[in-house]
This record gives sequence, structure tokens and C-alpha cells, in this order.
Amino acid sequence: MKSYFITGGTTGIGWELAKLFLKEGHRVAVCGRVLEKLPKTAKEEYPLLHSYELSVTDEVATEKAIQDFAKGGLDVVVANAGISHGSKSRWPDKEVSKSIVNTNLLGVINTFFPAMEIFKEQGSGHLVAIASIAGYVGLPGASAYSASKGALIHLCESYALDLPNWGIDVTTICPGFIDTPLTKKNDHSMPFLMSCELGALKIKKAIDKKKVLYIFPWQMALVMHILRRLPRSIYRKLMKMPMADYSKK
Repeated sequence: MKSYFITGGTTGIGWELAKLFLKEGHRVAVCGRVLEKLPKTAKEEYPLLHSYELSVTDEVATEKAIQDFAKGGLDVVVANAGISHGSKSRWPDKEVSKSIVNTNLLGVINTFFPAMEIFKEQGSGHLVAIASIAGYVGLPGASAYSASKGALIHLCESYALDLPNWGIDVTTICPGFIDTPLTKKNDHSMPFLMSCELGALKIKKAIDKKKVLYIFPWQMALVMHILRRLPRSIYRKLMKMPMADYSKK
């Protein structure tokens, strides 16, 4: 039996992942800003489920929750909590941008560091970050989201080089569009949209295999592979075309 701590675990990918691990008989802790989002029967159905109400932007609360759960063991921490722009606009919003970076990047740091200290002491552990394919290029209307996920990808790439020296594995997951409460807020097309259940299953397999980097689905991975290798002048022209133009308000 392993012990998993999953942020943003009350809905969407986080909850689907939690259920997969719980069904295998593992201890799982989920945290979220509103625990009422969990199914009412969750605790009865899954006796090994632990839950904490907090925001990963709260460094102290996140550290306390991880340390509390770790009293019964800690093997894997999945930094899944994240927010997006939802309604896309060419004109960036300062407060929204700060909130996205604070959650998607600093929230991961708040989550990883308490776990890293525990893993360092025990000589083993696994850090998992849910990034995004959007982190590979600067997408129109998603400046802060692309920036936060791009920074997260590079952060974890460095961790994957450094932390194995202390027995700590690092996995970065870069999904395309997955049908979750987060993506339901999007007001643009989402090519190759995948169900939350299938997305969670693919992520779980990557975690189990301790993949350093996992990008899916392959169609979106191919598209982003091409876009990020284009000369940037050509990429900018493509992204300024009417087909990529969101609200100019």
C-alpha cells in the first residue's frame, strides 16, 4: 500500500486519479478549496480517503496538511491544482494573471517543498506535476496560463535532473484538453477533447511507470511539437490570423 497526496483532488482529474488509487487499496489524501465538491458518499465508499480543505496558495496550510497526512506515510505527491483564464481575451487582466501564476506555479512549489523534505529524509519519494501542453508555446488569450505551465515544465525538468540524487523521482504530465470543470469554462474550441476518466487513467499509468515526461494525446503533442519549432515570426503570424482571434475587449 502506498500513500498519495493529491492537490485539486475534489473534482476533475484529481478526483478521478484519487479513485483509481483508492480502488487499488492505497491511502489517498485530496485537498481543495471546497470539500463539499466531493461526492457525499466518498468517505463511506473509500475508508482510506483523507481530505483537507485548503488552497495551495496558502503555504502554511498546505505544509501542515502534507505533514499531517505523512504521519501515516507519504510516497507520491501529485500537484494537480490549477486554474485557467476560462473566457479568453486579447487584453490581459492583471489580477487574473497574478492569481493563475500564484496557483499554477507557486502553488506547486508550496506543495512540493514540504514533500521534498520528507522524501529527502526517507530517501525515496515521487513528485508529480500536472502541467499542460499549453506550456510549450505562448497561446493567444492565455498568456498567464501558458507562462505558468511553461515555467512549471522547466522547473520540473531541473528537478528531474537534481532530485534523483536523493532518491526522489519527478514526473511532469502535459495533457491536452480534458473534459473537466476547468475546461468547461473555456469559450473556444478544444480539439481532441478527452474524457476525464480516460485522461486520469493515462496519467495514472504514467505515474506508475515513473515517466519523467508524459505528453498526450499524441495528436495535440504533434501539433505543439510543430508549433514550437516554427520560426517565431511565422508562429506569430499564424496566431494572429482571424481563426485564432478571441475577444478584443
